[in-house]
Amino acid sequence: MKVDPKAFNGLEWRHVGPFRGGRVIAVAGHPTEQATFYMGTTGGGVWKTEDGGTYWENISDGYFKRASVSAIAVSESDPNIIYAAMGESTIRSNVSHGDGVYKSVDGGRSWHNVGLAETRNLSKVRIHPTNPDIVYVAALGHAHGPNPERGVYRTRDGGKSWELVLHCNDVAGAVDLSMDLTNPRVLYAAFWEGVHRAHELVSGGPESGLFRTEDGGDTWEEITRNPGMAEGLLGRMGIVASPAKAGRVWAIVEAKEGGVYISDNYGASWKKTGEHREVRQRPWYYMHIFADPVDSETVWVMNLNAWKSTDAGKSFTMITGTHGDYHELWIDPKNTRRMIQGNDGGATVTFNGGETWSTIYNQPTTEFYHVTTDNQTPYRIYGAQQDNSTMSIASRSSRAAITALDSYEVGGGESGYIAIRPDDPNIIFAGNFAGVITRYDHRPGQRQNIAAWPEESAGWGAKDVKYRFQWTFPTLISPHDQDTLYITSQYVHRSTDEGQSWEVISPDLTRNDESKMGPSGGPITIDSNGMDYYCTIFAFAESPLKKGILWSGSDDGLVHLSTDNGETWENVTPADMPEWSLVPILEASPHDEGTAYIAVDRHRHDDFAPYLYKSSDYGKTWTSITNGIPGDDFMRVIREDPQRKGLLYAGSETGLYVSFDDGENWQPFQMNLPVVPIHDLVIKDGDVVLGTHGRGFWVLDDVTPLHEYNPEVLDSDVHLFTPRPTVRYLVARGFAGPTVPGKNYQPTNTIQATVKHVETPDGKTKRTFLDAGQNPPDGAIITYYLKGKPEDEVTLTF
Repeated sequence: MKVDPKAFNGLEWRHVGPFRGGRVIAVAGHPTEQATFYMGTTGGGVWKTEDGGTYWENISDGYFKRASVSAIAVSESDPNIIYAAMGESTIRSNVSHGDGVYKSVDGGRSWHNVGLAETRNLSKVRIHPTNPDIVYVAALGHAHGPNPERGVYRTRDGGKSWELVLHCNDVAGAVDLSMDLTNPRVLYAAFWEGVHRAHELVSGGPESGLFRTEDGGDTWEEITRNPGMAEGLLGRMGIVASPAKAGRVWAIVEAKEGGVYISDNYGASWKKTGEHREVRQRPWYYMHIFADPVDSETVWVMNLNAWKSTDAGKSFTMITGTHGDYHELWIDPKNTRRMIQGNDGGATVTFNGGETWSTIYNQPTTEFYHVTTDNQTPYRIYGAQQDNSTMSIASRSSRAAITALDSYEVGGGESGYIAIRPDDPNIIFAGNFAGVITRYDHRPGQRQNIAAWPEESAGWGAKDVKYRFQWTFPTLISPHDQDTLYITSQYVHRSTDEGQSWEVISPDLTRNDESKMGPSGGPITIDSNGMDYYCTIFAFAESPLKKGILWSGSDDGLVHLSTDNGETWENVTPADMPEWSLVPILEASPHDEGTAYIAVDRHRHDDFAPYLYKSSDYGKTWTSITNGIPGDDFMRVIREDPQRKGLLYAGSETGLYVSFDDGENWQPFQMNLPVVPIHDLVIKDGDVVLGTHGRGFWVLDDVTPLHEYNPEVLDSDVHLFTPRPTVRYLVARGFAGPTVPGKNYQPTNTIQATVKHVETPDGKTKRTFLDAGQNPPDGAIITYYLKGKPEDEVTLTF
C-alpha cells in the first residue's frame, strides 16, 4: 500500500540536538565581509555564519541531494559565486560519498549542481583570482574501488562543461590542488593511490605522485622524483604554493623518509626541512599543508594537532584550538590574523591569529553511530558521537528549549552502542572501539571498564587479538532479563552480573578468513585501531517475544540464528545476498517470533545499491524488499513499528523511507528532515527517534496516526485519528534577556540558548532557537485527515 505524500503534510520532524559540532574538512571566508564564513560538514551540508562563528545557519538544505561536503571556495573577484565539492577525501570507514559540484551565484541563498557526479569523492576546489568562470577541481574518485573519473578537472565557463586535464589511471586520484597566486597559470596537484575496502585501508602505491602545470592545465609535468624528494613508495601528500614568494612550494609527504619538503624553484628540486614525526601522524587522514599569504617563511600543517612554522618548516609550534583532528585552514590574504579552520569537532574562527577561537558548541552537525532511549518519563535519548563522546540528552526539557544543560556523558566512547537497564536508567553500558565497554552509574558519576578481555589491541591486526571487537560492536540487554547483557566480537559474549564476568555462548559466527584480518593502513604506515577489524559480528538481536531466540549478522556476510539460548547456532544467510556483505542492523520482529529483517550495506565494496531482506520462517527463506527505493541509495537500518505489524521504517545514506505493507512497497518519509545519513532509529512510545550521522538526533512526535492508515481511511472525506494517551507536564520555562541590536536575537541566561523571532507567512511571529533543540508540543496532539480542501471552516469540539 502506498500513501499519498500529502497525507504526511501534518507531520513534522523536530531537531533535538545536541549543538556540538561534527567533522568539518571544508572552510572558507568571505573576502570582504569580515564576519562572514562558510563551512562544509561531512554529513550536514554547507553552513554560513555572519557574525564570526557565534551562530551558524544551514544554507544547503533543499538544494543538495547529498550531505557530505569535501571542499568549498568563494570567488575573490565575485564573492556571490561559491563552489562546494562533495564527498570527502578523508576516506574513513564511515565516509559518505558525494554527487559532484554545487554552485551558488547569490552568496549561498540558492544552489544548483554543475556536474562531476561520478567522481563521488572530491578533495579541492580552486577558483581563478580574477575570473570566477575558471575553476579547477581535484577528484580523488571512488573511495572503495577503481574508476576512470579521477584527476584534475577544469571548467572555463563556470561549470557548464568540464574537461579532465590531468588523469593518471583508475586507482590514483587528485587529493590536493594548489594554485600559485603569483601566477595563476601555475598549479600543483598531489595524486594518491588510496582505497578503503571492507577489511582494510590502503594508503600508498606506485601511482602516488606530484604534478605541475605552467599553462593553466593544458599540459602537466611530473615532479615526484625530482632531486631531493623522498625516495621509494609514496602515500598521501599535500602540496601548497606560497603566495608570498614566487617559486616557493611546500609538500608534506607520506613515505619511509617522509616529512615536510620545500622547493624554491617550482618543484624542480626539493629539500627536507627536518624530522617532524608529529606533523604527519596518520597520514591517510591528514597531510594538509597551508602557506601564509604574506609571510613566505610561515607555513601551517593540520594534523592530530595544528602546527605552525615561522622558519620555512625547520621547526613547528603547536597551536591550541578547540578540538583535535585538524583538516582545513583558510587564511585571509588581506588580514592573516583572520582565519577559519575545520576539524573533527566542527569549524572555528579566529580574529587574532589563533590565540582564541570561536566555539564548536553551536553547530548541530553531530555524527551518531546508533541511537537508543530509556524508560524515563519523559524519555532520554542516547548515542555515541564520532570524534567525541557518548551523550544522553532529554527528549523534552522543562526549559524553553533543549540545551547543553539537558545532556551529559554516559561512559564508553565515540563509536559504541549504548544499553540502559530498563528498571534503572542510572545504570548504563556503553561501548567504544578496541573492545572497551563501561558500566556507568549516573548517581555518583562513576564508570568501570568491564571489557570481556582487557588487552590493548591498537596497532595489531584482527587475526592477532583474542577477540575481534569492531569499531562499533553490538551491546544489548535482553528484553526478557534485565540482568543479561550481550556484546559481540567474532563470538557472542553474555554476562549475568553486569560485566563482572563473561561467557562465550557461540562459535565463531563469521567467515574467519585470516587473509582479511591483517594490520590496516599500509603499505607505508600501519593504522590499526579496530575501525577495519573484519570478520566480526556487527549486528545482534534477541526476539522481544521469546527468550533465547538470538540472531547475529556479521560484517563479512553471514546471518546466524539460535533458538535455544545460544546452545546451538544455524547459518541462515539469505541465499541471494552477495558474499562479504555487511549486516549493519538486524531487527527481530515485535509481532512474530519467527520474523526478522536485515539491512545490508555493500558501499565499501563500491556497490551502492539498497539491500533489505525479510524472513518469516526463522531464516529458512528470505525475501528481498526494496521496491520503491532508488537504486543508488544504500541502506543502513530497518525497524518494525511495535504497534502495527508490517509498518516498517528504513534509514538510508540520504534519508528515511516507510512501508505500510511489510516491505512490499517503500516511499520517502522525509517531510522537513534534511538530507543526511541515518545510521540508526528506534520507535519509542509512538515516536520515531533518529540517530543521524551529521545532524544529531531528530524525533517525529506521535506516529500513531500511521497505525490507522488503510485504504478506507485514506479514501474517506474526513477522518479523526484516535489520540494517544497524553502525559501532562508541569513546566517552568524561563525566558529573559535583551535583544541584540540589529540582529533580532534574544540571549536568555535562564535557558542557555539564543532565540530568533521569525515572521511566518500568516503575519505571526514564531520563536525559533538558533543553538538549542526543540521541545515537543504540549498537551494532546489531535490529528485529522481531509481528503480535499473543505469549503467551510474546520472545527474541533472537545
